[in-house]
Amino acid sequence: MKIGCLKEIKKHEYRIGLIPDNVKVYCSNGHTVYIERDAGVESGYSNEEYEKAGAIIIETAKEVWDSSEMIIKVKEPLEDEYQYFRPNLIIYTYFHLAANRKLTEALLASKTKAVAYETLVESDGTIPLLAPMSQIAGRLSVQEGAKYLEKHCGGSGILLSGVPGAPKGKVVILGGGTVGVNACKIAVGMGADVTILDINLERLAYLDDIFGSRIQTLFSTEDNIINSLVDADLVIGAVLIPGKAAPKLIRKEYLKVMKPGSVIVDVAVDQGGCCETSNTTYHDSPIFIINGIIHYCVGNMAGSVPRTSTIALTNATIRYGLQIANMGLERACLSHKSIFTAINTYDGYCTCKNVADTFQIDYKPIEYLI
Repeated sequence: MKIGCLKEIKKHEYRIGLIPDNVKVYCSNGHTVYIERDAGVESGYSNEEYEKAGAIIIETAKEVWDSSEMIIKVKEPLEDEYQYFRPNLIIYTYFHLAANRKLTEALLASKTKAVAYETLVESDGTIPLLAPMSQIAGRLSVQEGAKYLEKHCGGSGILLSGVPGAPKGKVVILGGGTVGVNACKIAVGMGADVTILDINLERLAYLDDIFGSRIQTLFSTEDNIINSLVDADLVIGAVLIPGKAAPKLIRKEYLKVMKPGSVIVDVAVDQGGCCETSNTTYHDSPIFIINGIIHYCVGNMAGSVPRTSTIALTNATIRYGLQIANMGLERACLSHKSIFTAINTYDGYCTCKNVADTFQIDYKPIEYLI
C-alpha cells in the first residue's frame, strides 16, 4: 500500500502521524511511505531520519495526498484539505466528527473512508488510540490550570498545593476516565484538594481504592456538580462519549456560583465541550473570560508537547495501521473486529451511530457494507 504522512496545518499543531521507526516497519512489510518535507521537524525528526528509515520525501502536501492510498495524520483534515478527498482513499486520524458537520458532509460526499482513532473500541471496552492523548491532556490540564490561576494570568492567585498555614487549592474533575484519572494524579501530586465526579459507581469505587483519602469521590448529579463548583478553584472537564458530542454538564448560569478568577479547563472541547460557554481556542491565545471565570479550551492540548505526544500516539496507532496496510481495510476489519468501530464514514455512508444521531443523518452499520 502507498501510505502518506503530512505536515499538520492546524494552528499550533506540531505532532506528526508517523515517526521514522514506524516508517521502517511499514517499509519492511513491503509498503511505500511518502513523507511531506519537514513534516516531522517540530516533533524533533529530520527529513534525513525519515529517508534513512526508507521513506520518500515529497515536496508538497498535494503530491502526498494524490500519491497515497492511505493518509496517516494526527488531527482532523481542515477545509483546505477537503479538495483532496476521493473514493477509496483511507484517512486514518482523529476526526471528532460529532463536533464538525462540514467535515462529516465532505467525507460523505467524496466517499472517503474515515478511520477515526477516537472511536476504535477494543473488546474489553478500552479505547487504545485515544488513551495516550487523553493521558497527556489530563496531565496538562492541571499544569495549565495551575498557571492560569496565577494573578498575572487573570486568576484568583491560588497555589494549588498551598503551604503550611495557607489552604490548598480545590480541584474539581468531571469524569473519571483516562483524562480524569491522569488529571487526578497530577492534582494529587501537587497536593491539591481534589474532588472527582462520575456517573459510574464502579469507577468511583476504583478511584477511591487507588487514591484513598487523598480525594473525594461524588456521584455526578446536577446538585453535586453545582455544589462542587461553588468552592472550586480549578475545574477539569474530562467527560467522553466515544463519537458523540460531549454532554453540557456546566451550564452558563452555573458560572455565577463560581469564585471570580477560578479556571475551567475543558478537555472535552474537541467533542464540543462539556461547558456550555466553551469555544475552541489555540495555544497562542488559549483563554477567554466569561462572568469572571477563565476558560482554557485548547482543542489540541497534546500538540504543545509534540515529542512526547507523537511517540505516545504512534506507539498505539502503528498496530492497527499496519493491519490495514497489510490486508486492506475490509479484510483488516474482518480479522480484527475492533477496526469496525473506528470506521466513521465509508463509501458515502455514515457508519458511526453516534455521529449519525448527532446530525440526524442516515446511519448504515459498517458490517453490512464490507
